[in-house]
Amino acid sequence: MRAPFQVLALPYKICDDGILYAVFHRSNEDMWQFLSGGGEDQETPEQAVRREIREESGISAGTIVRLTSLCYIGTGIYPKKYRKHWPEDLYVLPEYSFAFECTQDIRLSEEHSHFEWLPYEEAYNCLKYDSNRTALYELDCTIRAGKLR
Repeated sequence: MRAPFQVLALPYKICDDGILYAVFHRSNEDMWQFLSGGGEDQETPEQAVRREIREESGISAGTIVRLTSLCYIGTGIYPKKYRKHWPEDLYVLPEYSFAFECTQDIRLSEEHSHFEWLPYEEAYNCLKYDSNRTALYELDCTIRAGKLR
């Protein structure tokens, strides 16, 4: 059963040249985003994001940091097969954001055709969704402030 929340995962790595962020191009749509998906059954957001990271990138992430960034997504975009298990008066779902330092090679699932490691400005400018850009901004500020790593 589809749980009533979404998760967003931002892979990053710190190199000699600076901070890079992995952005992913969808296979079924011409758009860039971070790793994302919905919870399943009784998963917590933390369990769901670990599963989504593993499914979409082939990575078993170590430390995952929960970001403050949070957005809400209208339930009308989800197929009825998912919504039938949700309360009738549920109109928006929370999307929880997480970040992890990527230390393994990415192996894409069929959901994404390719990915790129980009510096902040390039990653920010290619992302489709505001929620992805806001989470990226928070993560970049957090890393530059020395609060991660």
